[in-house]
Amino acid sequence: MPNRKQMSSAKKATISIRLFFRKYPSIGYIFRWTLICMLLGLCIGTASAGFLVSLEWATTFRENHLWLIALLPIAGFAVGLLYHYRGKGVEAGNNLLIDTIHAPGKTIPFRMAPFVYLGTIVTHFFGGSAGREGTALQMAGAIADQFSKPLRLKPEDRQVLIIAAIAAGFGSVFGTPIAGAIFGLEVFLIGRIKYNALFPAFMASILADLVTRMWGVPHTHYHIEMVPQITVQHILLAILAGVLFGICSAGFSKGMHTLTGFFKSKIAYPPLRPVLGGAVVALAVLALGTTKYIGLGIPTLVDSFHVQMEPYDFLLKMLLTIITLSAGFKGGEVTPLFFIGATLGNALSLFIPLPMGLLAGMGFVAVFAGATNTPIACTLMAIELFGVECGVYAAVACIVAYLVSGNNSIYGNQIIGEPKNRRFLAHIRKRIGDL
Repeated sequence: MPNRKQMSSAKKATISIRLFFRKYPSIGYIFRWTLICMLLGLCIGTASAGFLVSLEWATTFRENHLWLIALLPIAGFAVGLLYHYRGKGVEAGNNLLIDTIHAPGKTIPFRMAPFVYLGTIVTHFFGGSAGREGTALQMAGAIADQFSKPLRLKPEDRQVLIIAAIAAGFGSVFGTPIAGAIFGLEVFLIGRIKYNALFPAFMASILADLVTRMWGVPHTHYHIEMVPQITVQHILLAILAGVLFGICSAGFSKGMHTLTGFFKSKIAYPPLRPVLGGAVVALAVLALGTTKYIGLGIPTLVDSFHVQMEPYDFLLKMLLTIITLSAGFKGGEVTPLFFIGATLGNALSLFIPLPMGLLAGMGFVAVFAGATNTPIACTLMAIELFGVECGVYAAVACIVAYLVSGNNSIYGNQIIGEPKNRRFLAHIRKRIGDL
């Protein structure tokens, strides 16, 4: 039995610790969220690594067995059935994550993770045009939210948890931990950043990326051969390119929402929508005689930095991606947006006197910035992927594209925290008044 002196010493030590944490509350916050983010990083980084390996396998197998593309409508029907009968609570996808941040309610069902994983692999295996970001984010969000009850997190802490999960999913799947952290902070509220989630977002993204790399999963490398000196003329040209990238972003977002509405209005039974969409994509691949516009399109994306591409490549990729995802296939929009932006930048090099690789890199991030309203994250992504030398040009293109894209986004449930400009605010108020 401990004597009174020992008990007194222990009590004094406990009081001292409490006083210390009261005096420096941020230290307790950092310690707590570091432990939580270590758990998130391990789980989400491992999930991202497994997903990337599976995606690489599915792509390679499809390219070696092209007859599989003919089965895309049947595969779409299977995915449609799965989500129609078993995925009612998770079909909102990334918008469910955004809604949970704004108004934490029920725990995100864990089945979102295996459902979106399976749906995405099937989409790529049979030749749909889709990406991987949406899958990574949904897997991350579903995994992370399972810890909210065991950790007894309050609603405001759950918001931070989901933001950190989004950051971890994005950072680990693309190998850009800094951009991933800022993306998690930017994406759910246009124009504002939730600073109380700053440390968890960065920590989760960095640790998840580290775990993915520890599994030996490589990321795609891109190279901009030449970045010209910064001059007034070059900045004006970057602004011009940014305007065109922003128009492309708005076109993609509007196309997604319009065609999604068309499928829903014309085909009442949801599993039949990807049957029609899959048939159109499969026939398009047959007519074009190439598979460069389906799947992730990484080879074409890499080549766009140093090889002159066809000026219509970005448009064909845009059309096939919009059809694939609007019909109900699973995957993400971001890697196709990289493809669209890079090939558009490549095409712009025909009449905008900036280096081809630089324009491709600017388009890579700027079209994404305009479609997701995340210009800061996209600027940092350019620096992480292409090097700091292109930072000024990427920033100009991303910010201009963000402004030009207007009230459009691939994430329909984003909330405007701060309008892009006063005229934009007046436009929003007018639209609200017309409803």
